[in-house]
Amino acid sequence: MKREVVEERLGRFARNNKERESRLLQIFEEAGCAGERLRQEKVKGSREPNVICTLVGEADSAIVVGAHFDFFPAGQGVVDNWSGASLLASLYEGLAVARRRHTFVFVGFTGEEAGLVGARGFVKQLSPDEKDKLRGMVNLDSLGLSGTKVWASASDRKMVNLLASVALALKLPLEGVNVERVGSDDAQAFAAKKIPTISIHSVTQATLSVLHSPEDTLRVVNLDQYYDTYRLVFAYLAHLDQVLP
Repeated sequence: MKREVVEERLGRFARNNKERESRLLQIFEEAGCAGERLRQEKVKGSREPNVICTLVGEADSAIVVGAHFDFFPAGQGVVDNWSGASLLASLYEGLAVARRRHTFVFVGFTGEEAGLVGARGFVKQLSPDEKDKLRGMVNLDSLGLSGTKVWASASDRKMVNLLASVALALKLPLEGVNVERVGSDDAQAFAAKKIPTISIHSVTQATLSVLHSPEDTLRVVNLDQYYDTYRLVFAYLAHLDQVLP
């Protein structure tokens, strides 16, 4: 995906959650995810639904790629987490051009700031068969403050090792930064059900104060590092498609 498209989608944040939902739907449609592939899932406890785009693969298995679109209204919520939500459609668009083994389910989660409401609702609505077919969940949250980071202590070791191998092959930066003291993220709803997860972010001790503050605006995003994260995550998803069972 061209850098200018990724950056333009990042710039289309809104300052209320209903409009963010609407813009996420619009971006998915522009990326080619429409009709039966794009749906809204009502979630108990949230006014907004989860936004779900499905890219069907050849095998009877699936990988979820998620990012919450709601935000804490102290700032504009660009980093936390329009930075993750706006990447979903670009990742879909890139993967859609080639044959895939797995089905990829891209989810814009509602209500993360209210206690992982959307992610927990999504997991709760999975049938036992759907849960058994899930091979992993990749969570994107708060990107672009620095180079790509992984919450290693809260992620599946195999999934972390696979990400590290892709970063090494592409010569892209990757560091392990654990953020237990910051809180939880949507991946935890999947990990609680024994689904392998990985949490990708960009938060460091120096940038932590940006979250949930008036500083969370477009101007704090390092666009070079943000695009590098897109490149790494895209290559990682393509790699997962080949190596996961």
